[in-house]
Amino acid sequence: MNANKILVVGAGLMGRGIVHAFAVRGHPVTLFDVSREAIDATLADIRTVTGEAVKIGKLTEEAAARTLDLITPGTDLVESARGADLVVETASERLSVKIDIIQAIDPVLAGDAIITTNTSALSITEIAAASANPARVAGMHFFNPVHKMKLVEIVRGIATADSVVERLKAWSDAIGKTSIVVNEAPGFTTSRMSAMLGNEAMHMLESGVATAEDIDTALRLGLGHPMGPLELGDMTGWDTRLAVLQYLHQSLGEKFRPCPLITKMVKSGRTGRKVGHGVYRYENGVKIPGSGLRSA
Repeated sequence: MNANKILVVGAGLMGRGIVHAFAVRGHPVTLFDVSREAIDATLADIRTVTGEAVKIGKLTEEAAARTLDLITPGTDLVESARGADLVVETASERLSVKIDIIQAIDPVLAGDAIITTNTSALSITEIAAASANPARVAGMHFFNPVHKMKLVEIVRGIATADSVVERLKAWSDAIGKTSIVVNEAPGFTTSRMSAMLGNEAMHMLESGVATAEDIDTALRLGLGHPMGPLELGDMTGWDTRLAVLQYLHQSLGEKFRPCPLITKMVKSGRTGRKVGHGVYRYENGVKIPGSGLRSA
């Protein structure tokens, strides 16, 4: 774990959490995105998160300021990647996008660099094939919200070197996360189980078994989940959830066929909290009580 330059590709919801995770532990990190607006939004979000941490005594004002100082914006992918020792790609849950990114950065990285992808379901082996050295590619799957969730799945593709897995374990320790190692399988561990749970919750909502609020309450209070499956789908984004389910359906069969209500919501633009409307409605990112869908 002796990287000198870390690059996070993608300033979306997960990217901002991953950048924060490295910077708040004192590691300089470059954040690349094609949109400067997205980078600015990420910096504003991290400023809010660190400010809240200062208020409750988890961070000093000096540490909060240092966290922001350690983040370097980048809007040129190749230049941002030049000489990087560790890359975390979290740009899109589309295989073609991930392949294009790896092919672009692969020639300019440090010789012993590690390339990781934050995919929640896609094949690490297929993604790694875009690199001239597939042994250095692995999955590093974080969980949302990154600053609160302790788990990181380190996903081993068919070619991933043992040394890469060990170095990623060390990086997970260094940023205060607990890691597990998963041999590549569709959906890994958590995404596979979460996708099935969320899909079944949507089937229950669609058929009128219970309201959205009551389904989520049942999982939180009855099974001890920190968040209900419909609330979680809104936070993750139903477009992302649909893409994962479609991949799992193709890979693992009928039990992962997406609920028609998910497809209907995505087509209508109700993709979740990020647009203010999913299963629930949101104002400034806060769920409006009683706003959940009753049924299809």
